[in-house]
Amino acid sequence: MLTLTLNPAIDVTVTLPALVPGAVNAAMGQERHAAGKGINVAACLADWGAPVAAAGVIGADNDAIFRNLFAAKGIEDRCTRIPGETRSNIKLLDRSSRETTDINLPGLRPDAAALRDCLAVVEQARGIAVLSGSLPLGVPADVYARLTATLSARGVRVVADASGAPLQALLAGPVMPHAIKPNRHELEGFVGHALPDLPALLGAARRLVAQGVRLVVVSMGGEGALFVTAEAALLLRPPPVPVTSSVGAGDAMVAGIVAGLAEDLPLPALACRATAFAAGKLQKTGAQIPGRAAVEAIAATLRPEPIA
Repeated sequence: MLTLTLNPAIDVTVTLPALVPGAVNAAMGQERHAAGKGINVAACLADWGAPVAAAGVIGADNDAIFRNLFAAKGIEDRCTRIPGETRSNIKLLDRSSRETTDINLPGLRPDAAALRDCLAVVEQARGIAVLSGSLPLGVPADVYARLTATLSARGVRVVADASGAPLQALLAGPVMPHAIKPNRHELEGFVGHALPDLPALLGAARRLVAQGVRLVVVSMGGEGALFVTAEAALLLRPPPVPVTSSVGAGDAMVAGIVAGLAEDLPLPALACRATAFAAGKLQKTGAQIPGRAAVEAIAATLRPEPIA
């Protein structure tokens, strides 16, 4: 399996006793992690023990943090390097409220040759390909749609986690991805109006299934997640776990979906695994899960609720 991250980042998580806007805030410390949605997914899959490759475009001038991550976790490095530095994203973690404030900086702009080289790698993916995250400047919004058509024609199952124009273009394309994982806000952006309750979210997800998406997962933060196929709809409520950081929880859920698809799990088991990946990640900083045994233990406590 392979993940694609066209707009990666170095996440700098700054921990504060309590964030006070407009004031001088004394930090308790910071951590730096190689990140970007697809790279986060690859890291969690590697923690699970799955063989995975990471493709994307990263800056050659500060790629050591990415090389170290790939080496430490056994992720195959298929990334394309371009001149310059990969952007940093600042995460302000408020210990008192457990909330995180994100400050995302603009990324590098790959030229046509670099983008072509990167996409050529992705087009050779086998099994499952994950297309996730924002796009850097200059990359056309339909890039995920075009990749989905190419990969699907080769029998590759595409799992997409996108928002805004890339998601609109993807779901307007002639070929639907196998699975998508929008959060509530992203799904509202796609449909163009608020989805204030469970029936509204379920209706929107079912319309996407009718359009050809095999699996729609809608993450709802503390309310859990909806897992919708043509045959069933399930609600998974999150288990009570200590929360260290919510950064990357959605990416961990995508990794859990991929791990379930790779084993062709039935929907209830897949939903439990994906939710357990996200819950396990909440106990960690950075994109990581606490290992297969811990995730399986969380999954064993979960009870999917059928939704009519």
